[in-house]
Amino acid sequence: MFGAGGGTNSYREMEETDLILLWGSNARETHPVMFLHMLKGVRRGARLIVVDPRRTSSAAFAHRWLPVRVGADIALANAMGRYILREGLLNEEFVREATEGFERYREAVEPYTLEYAEAVTGVPRELIAATAREYATAPRAMICWTLGITEHHNAVDTVFSLTNLALLTGHVGRYGSGLNPLRGQNNVQGGGDMGALPNRLVGFQDVEDPEVRARFERAWDCTIPPKAGWHLTAMYDAMEKGLLRGLYVIGENPVRSDANATRILRLFRELEFLVVQDIFLTATAELADVVLPAAAAWCESEGTVTSSERRVQRVRKALEPPGEARDDLWILQELAGRLGRPWDYPDAEAVWNEVRELSPLHRGMSYRRLEELGGIQWPCPSEDHPGELFLHGRLWKRPVEGPRAPFMPTHYEPPVDEVNEDYPLLLTTGRRLYFFNTGVQTALYRTPVPQEEYLVLHPRDAGRYGIAHGDRVRVCSRRGAVEATAWVESTVLPGLCFMTLHFPEKTPTNFLTVDAADPKSGTAEFKATAVRVEPVPRGRVLVEATREGAP
Repeated sequence: MFGAGGGTNSYREMEETDLILLWGSNARETHPVMFLHMLKGVRRGARLIVVDPRRTSSAAFAHRWLPVRVGADIALANAMGRYILREGLLNEEFVREATEGFERYREAVEPYTLEYAEAVTGVPRELIAATAREYATAPRAMICWTLGITEHHNAVDTVFSLTNLALLTGHVGRYGSGLNPLRGQNNVQGGGDMGALPNRLVGFQDVEDPEVRARFERAWDCTIPPKAGWHLTAMYDAMEKGLLRGLYVIGENPVRSDANATRILRLFRELEFLVVQDIFLTATAELADVVLPAAAAWCESEGTVTSSERRVQRVRKALEPPGEARDDLWILQELAGRLGRPWDYPDAEAVWNEVRELSPLHRGMSYRRLEELGGIQWPCPSEDHPGELFLHGRLWKRPVEGPRAPFMPTHYEPPVDEVNEDYPLLLTTGRRLYFFNTGVQTALYRTPVPQEEYLVLHPRDAGRYGIAHGDRVRVCSRRGAVEATAWVESTVLPGLCFMTLHFPEKTPTNFLTVDAADPKSGTAEFKATAVRVEPVPRGRVLVEATREGAP
């Protein structure tokens, strides 16, 4: 909708805004550094409104919690938009001068009455109305979201629905107002910025643009395919069809982290050739034909990282890597040379200087300036530019510079994995503060915190199925089954349960999750899996997951 994937605001603005709509994110546990900035804003008087199916630890600091049902976010956002329109709370001048497609949006949200939204989302209509009014009338307001929004089969449309609210109210392109995706891992923003996307080259430049390709082809002395590549889900489909027979995995553990792990495990075993480059021997690396030990720990490498506020910062090597581990850049250059295309990058700074030559967003960011300023936010087009504190200020110029921002009408669809008598509960997944992803760096006895997976259940559901707090339970979906320890509390809504992905060697949650994916982004619907829960008879021995398949 805006041309580049990046948060529009800086952390400092979170401390000085008037309202933060935290949607589908338990930021206190999953983005604790950013949440500290939000808390500073709350302590200065900002209202924090949390939209989440769980009463998370973030919601404990909120002015209001909206207990939305899993997967019903579009219905909630559209109902807020309709209420804003009906009450005349839209920013008419901004909509008229800076946007396009408004009438299509108005028509799309018309069916989303407060009554309909309450029935679909479970959020009381008065809370929907109050939230819409407060967001629309706040002098400055932000929407922040993360994987609770984007790990659905209609994830892109859900982000569109939130962005529509910002366009409707003019809460974008100004200090303290904007749209901010909180990135799921360190340097996810930097990975996208550097072209680790199937349809973009460095600096979010479109690979299907002939002028863009020509510039990169001259720099790299090669021919770049004119079509976008496969995203992750498409890669798995290609493996299934025999179109993708070899894979090179760097710093990722898909056998444990991706949905419907039984299928993923089978596809990886069927590959003709698998290379894994990582700092630990992950479950994925155990399947590889070649393992390249990498010096990818943050203190063992030189380079840059980019945070969720688009700030590029230097990373400095502090320790020599152990054993035979080598720097990623060394490994990739050595491989390129043996494939007949020797590269000449003496160090990470040489790579960065090429980035600056090819990406207008990064042109003014020399290593010297990054050191002197402690980091710079893109876009930074020249060496006398300080970097942009917030994005899309052009939308407030009259006339607007460049294209207008388009409204993108969206419609609610329920989760793909339907709840029924056999699978009466909906499982959603997430993280805990003390662990990370599949536990490669934080579990496996690397931390003193108890290493056990919990299934969080509402007391009403626990009573219905004869489960007490601390019982061992078997969680079954249409794809597999795992065992965990029941944790009974009312932080989840009735009919909902919650697990993490942190302990896949003992409780491989992704043997349960559905791999239905968003056709636009390729992201699987980790957040909505139909399950049933059964008590495990006392004295039964837990059968752990193995590389041979589901437990």
